Amino acid sequence: MAGGQVTSPTGTAPDRYVYYPGTEELGKDEARIVACGTGMPTARRAQAGTSFVVELGNGDKFIFDIGSGSMANIQSLMIPADFLTKVFLTHLHTDHWADLASLWAGGWTAGRTSPLEVWGPSGAREDMGTSYAVEHMLKAYNWDYMTRAVTINPTPGEIRVTEFDYKGLNEVVYEQNGVTIRSWPCIHTGDGPISYELEWNGYKVVIGGDTAPNRWYPEYAKGADWANHECFMTSEQMMSKYNQPPQLALRINLLFHTSAQSFGKIMSIVKPRHAVAYHFFNDADTRYDIYDGIRESYDGPLSMATDLMTWNITRDAVTERMAVSPDSDWEVEGLGEKLDPDRSRKSEYTKFTLDGRLDVDDVNREWMEPFMDDHDLTSDDLGVGET
Repeated sequence: MAGGQVTSPTGTAPDRYVYYPGTEELGKDEARIVACGTGMPTARRAQAGTSFVVELGNGDKFIFDIGSGSMANIQSLMIPADFLTKVFLTHLHTDHWADLASLWAGGWTAGRTSPLEVWGPSGAREDMGTSYAVEHMLKAYNWDYMTRAVTINPTPGEIRVTEFDYKGLNEVVYEQNGVTIRSWPCIHTGDGPISYELEWNGYKVVIGGDTAPNRWYPEYAKGADWANHECFMTSEQMMSKYNQPPQLALRINLLFHTSAQSFGKIMSIVKPRHAVAYHFFNDADTRYDIYDGIRESYDGPLSMATDLMTWNITRDAVTERMAVSPDSDWEVEGLGEKLDPDRSRKSEYTKFTLDGRLDVDDVNREWMEPFMDDHDLTSDDLGVGET
């Protein structure tokens, strides 16, 4: 019975078949995963670039990939910015990390009080690794950093990078608070991409990243409670819907991505409690051919992922639902102590620009002075970032 039996005309449905972010306490023995991006490099409103948020009953939260457009979905989960500071990248295609900049700047302006932490693989060369990518992202956004550092506080604008060897075979890359995260290599357009395994409380969660079928994934993902793996649109769909020439549509499914049939074979070896196919546009005229291809060789529990699909993992079950979240969400306050500006930083203005200010004190005085009195603010506070 959908929603369970409602026993009062003013009561509620006892069994929610949708997830309303911010309204359900996560059990101490439970994990929740929300797909915040499941689509393609051409991000669409319905499906952003790849991103999965993993929440654990010990309070830890992790973002695995943060592709183009995914930050809007992450933000809609109404998780305080101070709880979203750990990001794990599988590789450096834009549909897997382009919205790191949005998390960085958005959380900074919305009250995050600590630096971001990013884990990701090395590359075959120094300029192909995660450290290089993040360093040069920050260089590209230097104006953004310098101006926010003086007007807000520089600490939330820091990004601390942990780069690890992409060749590591099920090597530990993170171990804190009872959580262990391991990585192994993928085969995807060049050296560097990896998959992750998260272990906590006896649960095993696998984040596949992008890859052609490889021998490492079936070996190290085996027996997972929840395992995702890319599963591409058919070659015919790639031609008719995604404008690819035949030779590329063929290679996509065989050499650097994974066909539905290959996904099915992989999951038939891994035998997870719950398998998740993603990285395709999940439309009425695409999903069924992909699903049928999977079912040629895999008959186990399966989700055909789309954005805001949510899974709760317990000892008894892996439950799939859809999240229903607001389009016009506001930042939720966390536990971090609010930061004062670093008053030692010099203004990024010159006299030329400041001399261009229009005097509007007469129209703002009526609300400004009581506001300053209510919050014990002085003219020194008003002048932060000006001198």
